[in-house]
Amino acid sequence: MSERNNRIYLCLAHMSDEGLEQKYIKEAFDTNWVVPLGPNVNGFEKDLEDFVNSIVETQCIAPLQKRVVALCSGTAAVHLALIACGVGLGDEVIVQSFTFCASSHPITYLGATPVFVDSEKDSWNMDPDLMEEAIKDRIAKTGKKPKAIVPVALYGMPYDIERIMEIAAKYDISVIEDAAEGFGSRWRGQVLGTFGEYGVLSFNGNKMITTSGGGALVCPDEQAWQKIMWLATQAREAYPYYQHEAIGYNYRLSNICAGIGRGQMTVLDDHIRHHKYVQKFYEEAFADVPGITVHSNPDDRFDSNFWLCTILLDEKLKVKGQESAYSAAVQGAVGGAAGVVHAGGTLHTDCEPNANVEAMRVWLDQKGIEARPLWKPMHKQPVYKNASAYVNGVSESLFKVGMCLPSGPMVTDEDLAYIVASIKEAIL
Repeated sequence: MSERNNRIYLCLAHMSDEGLEQKYIKEAFDTNWVVPLGPNVNGFEKDLEDFVNSIVETQCIAPLQKRVVALCSGTAAVHLALIACGVGLGDEVIVQSFTFCASSHPITYLGATPVFVDSEKDSWNMDPDLMEEAIKDRIAKTGKKPKAIVPVALYGMPYDIERIMEIAAKYDISVIEDAAEGFGSRWRGQVLGTFGEYGVLSFNGNKMITTSGGGALVCPDEQAWQKIMWLATQAREAYPYYQHEAIGYNYRLSNICAGIGRGQMTVLDDHIRHHKYVQKFYEEAFADVPGITVHSNPDDRFDSNFWLCTILLDEKLKVKGQESAYSAAVQGAVGGAAGVVHAGGTLHTDCEPNANVEAMRVWLDQKGIEARPLWKPMHKQPVYKNASAYVNGVSESLFKVGMCLPSGPMVTDEDLAYIVASIKEAIL
């Protein structure tokens, strides 16, 4: 059981059994639609609209009529949503600190400034009370309110969108839901990304479904959809020649990638079921293991897709190799990012996972299992050292003890048993 031929990755794409992805790609080549528009893009957007507008039968609310624009990345979706909400030079945007940098970097693209807000301990997502405290303080200090609020569905877990929307309405601030990791997650039966003014989705190669690289922006209505579509296609005016009266972007999804997306939509429900199955497996497997806690839905309002399943290692838990953790520099970047050329300056930073977490990561890596630390909070990133942050210690404490485990559609029951056995074997 200890020797394996294949490495187990966190979350890899899984193609539809019917091979529909190849069918749609072939059609694109056969019809010469090898551009960032075409039948696959239109079809993918329609499929996405059907999904995000769906409400579980127990919901007694008016039907949703959201529109969707397919884009080249989730980061592009964040960028365009900020523009649509009027964010510009000198503005401030409230954003969750416990997230990946794609949630905050687009704010800086616009010459605006992120204001980071820490998490609540149950969902690990933006603390609504701390968020309101930040809004009040920014108004007092700057004389104006933040232009937007960006909560994030960390690892697929929903945020307390009811409280966030309530507070946002109180101060008349737009909400941009970053549901890049939460495609298919729901709050009280409603799909994430459909509560705020805009919703961000991602279809990167490691997400719930993939277009190899890509994303989408959920828009509130036809008028907003028209504006986002215009901005995403270089903001061209209606003339028989190229006329530009505003700055636009080349953000439209390609017809080839959209073909992959159309096939992937046919297995989305299967993928969500699989991730939830993996989550339950971990919950049961570690239920009686002292020092290991699996992060789960806090209550029945939350319905996470469990894009990544996460565990916490008690700081007192002893792991093999712990005494030599951080003794050697890591080569490359976490996640195996291509093109990484920067080497780390030191073996340690002022905020890092505990030695037992790093030892467990190394142990699992040697077993052919990919595991990663949680996202390092943005307010602890050197690039944001001068940004305002409203913290309560939650995200920093979780980062020190947390770890992501494989959860994707390619992870089999045999893999799960091997992962759990390997973790138990590492504990002293």
